[in-house]
Amino acid sequence: MNYRRLGHTELRVSEYGFGAWGIGGDSYGPVARADALSALTVAEELGCNLVDTAAVYGASEAIIGEFLKGRRDRWIVASKYSFQKEGLEKTLEQQLRRLGTDYIDFYQLHAAPPQTDEVYRRLERLKASGKVRYLGVSLYSEDSIRQVLADDRIDGFQVAFNLVDVQPYRQCQPEIAAAGKGVLIRSSLKSGLLTGKYAPGARFDPQRDHRARDMTADEIDRTLRWLESFRFLEQTEGSLLQAAARYPLAFDSTSSVLLGARNAEQARINFGEIPARPLSPESLQRIEDTQRRLGIGRVNPLRRWAGRLLRTLRG
Repeated sequence: MNYRRLGHTELRVSEYGFGAWGIGGDSYGPVARADALSALTVAEELGCNLVDTAAVYGASEAIIGEFLKGRRDRWIVASKYSFQKEGLEKTLEQQLRRLGTDYIDFYQLHAAPPQTDEVYRRLERLKASGKVRYLGVSLYSEDSIRQVLADDRIDGFQVAFNLVDVQPYRQCQPEIAAAGKGVLIRSSLKSGLLTGKYAPGARFDPQRDHRARDMTADEIDRTLRWLESFRFLEQTEGSLLQAAARYPLAFDSTSSVLLGARNAEQARINFGEIPARPLSPESLQRIEDTQRRLGIGRVNPLRRWAGRLLRTLRG
């Protein structure tokens, strides 16, 4: 396992972090507590030192809290405030109790940067109290990235990025690199669709699997059709899963790629079998050529102009 600095912070995080949404039991169906704890144990044995969770991830924080007993100093814990009705301070106190810790290393706002100075003041007070070490935002849009990059009070952000969903991360790449913020990448495998295990026509149980709720059948099929064009990675990089997980690390601004694991076997694959080396220049070039041919990441000029105008009006 290799390690990278999380932006300008003092934290050195494993290149592959443990994305703990899945072990909460609400995203891909129930997970046995013993399996979740085994997955975390194997990830630690293989060098993972970062876990990312949230209060809204079912039982995830409580499971992590059980796991962290006696080993808190080995892990960097990231969690999120999802604007719960209880408010920021009370929600954080509940999270600290579930996680069994006095502090969260990287505390992120879920979905958007702060829109008022009052939110910033409350976050800064939490940071000054020692209950939060560094502040971040888990976000979705180009505007949000640029807002975070321009604000010294935010230490980093989390964003989706993978072979078939390259925006907004790629579009903002020069500014991200210049700002030096920490970056956590989620959805590098697009909820498992980029592992090579599924073919077009695959369907998921809406009662047990978030993919059936969060993605349309057309989006799932389009993703899996596009994936067929990346099959060359099986020959050049070992497997689609390995190549998809390593792809975000081709960008120096990436701090860590979050991978999920619901049991020990998945943890061994995701944290032990992915080579700790970059994709070859030839593979990266073919990836870019394939993305261009498929129209992946193409930005509508009118949409880009409208975004710039909105940012100008905001000052």
